[in-house]
Amino acid sequence: MEQPTRGVFRRPRGELGWEQVVISLQTLLEYPVSVGGRTALEMEGYAHYLSQAPTIVHLYSDVKLPSWLFKLQLEQTFIVHNRLRFLPQTHISVDMKTFKEMSVDKESALLLRPWGHWNWPLVLSTPERAYLELLEELPDRETFHLADVMMEGLVNLSPRRMQSLLENTSSIKVKRLFFFFAERHHHRWMTGINSGKVDFGAGKRMLAKGGKYIDKYQITVPTELLKDDQNGF
Repeated sequence: MEQPTRGVFRRPRGELGWEQVVISLQTLLEYPVSVGGRTALEMEGYAHYLSQAPTIVHLYSDVKLPSWLFKLQLEQTFIVHNRLRFLPQTHISVDMKTFKEMSVDKESALLLRPWGHWNWPLVLSTPERAYLELLEELPDRETFHLADVMMEGLVNLSPRRMQSLLENTSSIKVKRLFFFFAERHHHRWMTGINSGKVDFGAGKRMLAKGGKYIDKYQITVPTELLKDDQNGF
């Protein structure tokens, strides 16, 4: 047995990767945690222009994760977000004999992806959920440019799943930003989303100092986003 850090043991099977760590948390230790945000979008191929090896891994958890997670000698750094603060509690269970999904909440917007030579199960956010998680990071930890180019590539989202997420998320900022970016790119799936069922809250949100105020959604965004925009904002 090897000991990557104090209190943690593993069988020697090559170099330890962040995916193995997360899979162990999700399956062996049964922590309610999933890969989300930018990391999930990268894994689903929506960030092919970025580095193939992420330096930051975004995790979303319902509970506090063990301290040893942040002491492992990995190339990546884990950033853990409170999953319950953003969206309702979610659940997905895995059969450890077959490594297949056993059950998943219909509204969870989580999925299972086989990873590695043994096809170990890795639970991550669907693109719909991951994009909303990404928007929550604006403007301090992610950029408007990244959110814009990510939305440009999201041509096959599920309007039904996105509708449910938009109705259930507690973040007013996220909902307003989503519709702003989605309308910029005129995706066909937008016709299947009913904005009338989404609570946009009240009051203005200044998200970019010195930016352009979008009266429709009461948000301020960087002016460079609107230089070539033809949507009439």
